[in-house]
Amino acid sequence: MNLKNHFIIAMPTIEDSFFSRSVVYICEHNRDGAMGIIINKPILDLNVETVLSRLEITASKNCAELEHPVFCGGPLAEEQGFILHTPQKGFASSIQISDDVMITTSLDALKSIGSPEQPKDLLLTLGYSSWRSLQLEDEVACNDWLVTKADPQIIFEVAIDDRWQKAAESLGVNINTISHLMGNA
Repeated sequence: MNLKNHFIIAMPTIEDSFFSRSVVYICEHNRDGAMGIIINKPILDLNVETVLSRLEITASKNCAELEHPVFCGGPLAEEQGFILHTPQKGFASSIQISDDVMITTSLDALKSIGSPEQPKDLLLTLGYSSWRSLQLEDEVACNDWLVTKADPQIIFEVAIDDRWQKAAESLGVNINTISHLMGNA
């Protein structure tokens, strides 16, 4: 099972503060484990403009992305920034995850905000989520997560509060009607 470029969608039974009602975009998955970014947990009172200001990066004042929230990508390396974005070449530390999504960790991507080099769509996070070898597979087998192919529209276009439900709906599931009492058949 390779879950790279998939969403894992928290089942209603997950009560962990980081992962309750979360949608995680899996950026890498191999025999060593998995790495992902939570795409629906904005950090209160932190937006792109604030991050750029703290890094002394000046962006065009009429750039809509400045008002975008910054997300909590997961419980690890919460001071490290990650940018999920539509494909845009030229950044120093970018990895192409799919035809529609790249991840970048370099400042040059932040410096592009408000310029012609800016990716069409972007989502800025602090931190990431990680699973050791076979841990994610075990959690999926225990019904902690629903799994579906990632949809870039859910990452970049769906309202934040609707991402959990919309990701589940892509599987034909109404997540709000799933029982909190789960088991294995």
